Amino acid sequence: MNITISNASEKPIYQQLYEQISAQILKGELASGFCLPPIRQAALELRVSVITVKKAWEELERSGLIHTVTGKGCFVAEFTSDEKLRMRNELILKQMASDTLYYKSFGVTLDEVIELLKKVY
Repeated sequence: MNITISNASEKPIYQQLYEQISAQILKGELASGFCLPPIRQAALELRVSVITVKKAWEELERSGLIHTVTGKGCFVAEFTSDEKLRMRNELILKQMASDTLYYKSFGVTLDEVIELLKKVY
């Protein structure tokens, strides 16, 4: 599990954790059954609060990406390739919908968004 936390980011740390771990799960970098580190251990290694990690793990579980086995830990859920693709697309569309509102507030057209996206992609 490879996580990079940015204290300069506008995104809360728990959201950075959620987004990075969910991406690793949906790309197959974290396999089904992979055991996430215990909350306290992850907090210590990442130098963040236990509450922050707990919130990220709760979001991952609420999204169905992980499941908790009492007394054993949190594990990556099992997915078919189609399920991973569907979940990935749902997360991307959710982010794109939010971003689109921002672009529209500047009066940017779809063609302009596509051209700008090409520049940064």
